[in-house]
Amino acid sequence: MKMVKKCSVLMLCSAVSLSLAACGPKESSSAKSSSKGSELVVWEDKEKSIGIKDAVAAFEKEHDVKVKVVEKPYAQQIEDLRMDGPAGTGPDVLTMPGDQIGTAVTEGLLKELHVEKDVQSLYTDASIQSQMVDQKLYGLPKAVETTVLFYNKDLISEKELPQKLEEWYDYSKKTADGSKFGFLALFDQIYYAESVMSGYGGYIFGKNQDGSYNPSDIGINHEGAVKGAALIQKFYKEGLFPAGIIGEQGINVLELLFTEGKAAAIISGPWNVEAFSKAGINYGITKLPKLENGKNMSSFIGVKSYNVSAFSKNAELAQELAVFLANEKNSKTRYEQTKEVPAVKSLANDQAIMKSEAARAVTEQSRFSELTPNIPEMNEIWTPVDSALQTIATGKADPKQALDQAAETAKGQIKAKHIGK
Repeated sequence: MKMVKKCSVLMLCSAVSLSLAACGPKESSSAKSSSKGSELVVWEDKEKSIGIKDAVAAFEKEHDVKVKVVEKPYAQQIEDLRMDGPAGTGPDVLTMPGDQIGTAVTEGLLKELHVEKDVQSLYTDASIQSQMVDQKLYGLPKAVETTVLFYNKDLISEKELPQKLEEWYDYSKKTADGSKFGFLALFDQIYYAESVMSGYGGYIFGKNQDGSYNPSDIGINHEGAVKGAALIQKFYKEGLFPAGIIGEQGINVLELLFTEGKAAAIISGPWNVEAFSKAGINYGITKLPKLENGKNMSSFIGVKSYNVSAFSKNAELAQELAVFLANEKNSKTRYEQTKEVPAVKSLANDQAIMKSEAARAVTEQSRFSELTPNIPEMNEIWTPVDSALQTIATGKADPKQALDQAAETAKGQIKAKHIGK
């Protein structure tokens, strides 16, 4: 999830007609010959390898190579690469969250990709931007996700849905009784709270004139962020959120309340579509609500990608595989198997994909969202801001005091760990 995370219009792009032949650089017969008999290792996300099974088989046949697919939680793959890469037991191709790209590049863990512009243009601007560091490309997008609103149709109909977060507050006041709840969200975490705080003017990092992030300009204690945090605090103070959804186990409590029919609506992500379906919940999915100022709640856009390990002994062939796995045809097949929304522009209007309520919700919410900053300094934001939000949620500190302290802590950590390094 901490993919965790911000951008502008993502999926509502015009269709692009690209043939499969244009989906990857052409190979000479000598290049194919040199790859014969090679073996590549791909680290794929847990329970997602079914999405690339056919593509892997086709690549093996075309190149006369062996591809071994190993499933690992995608958010942990970079951590494993730090150990396995130098030991020679790591992957050639891995998958990872876009917000980890900057850190991975700084540590020398990823290979720069050299692919044609027509290949890069296959993807939405936001998703390909998530793979760029200093104008160099380090991955190809395979899926995008944002947070969305899940609601239980047996408890509230689509026509009854409040359109603003403040209206959800009023709805929760009428329905929450300590065992059942109206609207729930993990607002003690910046990944979710940012949706409110940025809507009132808060931000993580400011931008330089060239569009790059300025880690010296931290906006988590901006007056708008404080206003958003004050609204968040009301839900906890009034008992509209149970105490159990604060802290590490919060996500489990929130999901359990929804699957048990004890919460009318929650903020979650498309990663829960399968789980909620299996639980038999009669749910609907839509974009996040608006705020009182008329702005739609924002969210972080997470991008999953295929990247080539800097330790790969077959880096050129590994790049060929990454391009192949992420092309238009294989991206659509992967969606059909995994239901993860592809990052390919032309698929944004694909009727088969847009039949999915989850895909439509992610597409619409992406219009109001921003990429999760992918610079290494983002690592210094998560913990202090989450800690501040938890003190706000529990009433141990007022929003301004807590966020001011979080900003100072983040600035100190950035100065100590990144400036001059």
